[in-house]
Amino acid sequence: MADPYAGGADRDALVRTAAFAFLRDQTRLRGDVLPRDLLAAGFQFEGIRVPLLGPQGIFKPAVLPEIPLSITTVPVIEGRPRPYEDEVGPDGLLRYRYRGTDSNHRDNVGLRLAIGRRTPLVYLYGLVPGQYLPIWPVFVVGDHPDELSFSIAVEPGRELAASLANYDLSTETETAARREYATRIVLQRMHQLGFRQRVLRAYRETCAVCRLRHAELLDAAHILPDGHPLGEPVISNGLALCKLHHAAFDRSILGIRPDLTIEIRADVLEEHDGPMLLHGLQGFNGAGLVVPKREDLRPNRDFLAERYELFRRAN
Repeated sequence: MADPYAGGADRDALVRTAAFAFLRDQTRLRGDVLPRDLLAAGFQFEGIRVPLLGPQGIFKPAVLPEIPLSITTVPVIEGRPRPYEDEVGPDGLLRYRYRGTDSNHRDNVGLRLAIGRRTPLVYLYGLVPGQYLPIWPVFVVGDHPDELSFSIAVEPGRELAASLANYDLSTETETAARREYATRIVLQRMHQLGFRQRVLRAYRETCAVCRLRHAELLDAAHILPDGHPLGEPVISNGLALCKLHHAAFDRSILGIRPDLTIEIRADVLEEHDGPMLLHGLQGFNGAGLVVPKREDLRPNRDFLAERYELFRRAN
């Protein structure tokens, strides 16, 4: 009887192609963020179940003989540090930590093999417990034993084609520069989605103004914007808002006082339109904001005060 796990490089490539197709289909159905249970269940390949992650960060399913299929980062839990921080190296690429401190651990050896064979992997970025942003394909392109880390490059995919279309590169540096640029874009996406997931989780996927509970219609709004010196992507600088109230907050139609009272801009209160204006905006004037029970997850009052001053100037 033939060994179902045999097949060498050709079989390895087929498994990875099937994994990428599975992720493409699932993200089309469910959006960018996928649950751990789905990734752990994986997909079927020739009658064999192939998970995409396991208990360790560097994961190789049994169907693959040598090189891991995925690398995973631990989700952020507010108020707790990660066991380690993956970061960006001086080459502009992601740094992924070794498994332990032994450079010859089989998992580290597996990623080292991926460099020489130019094998694509899946990068699973933990956003919050149980929720991951899958990024594929990524390549291990450097080994840094003195830092106990590898360099990880993102291969530009279809979603980056428009951004890269007019990016002028010489033939010699094209691959490296495209990957660095793609990695930079993906990093921004990772941080934005991480902020969104943490804020929505803190607010129990509920709009802080109208209590709408449809996550697909909710955003994580910054109290102080990205460009502000204090505009960091932390929960105390965020609000879960539906798309209507997010837009109203950003345009200073809706303001929030430091005491968590909602105000609607005076000229909007005087307008006469239809039921959406009445019930969607005017009716919340003077209402209280819905905030998390935990004090450390609630909006920073100083941030609200600064943002409220901007709202007052718009009135």
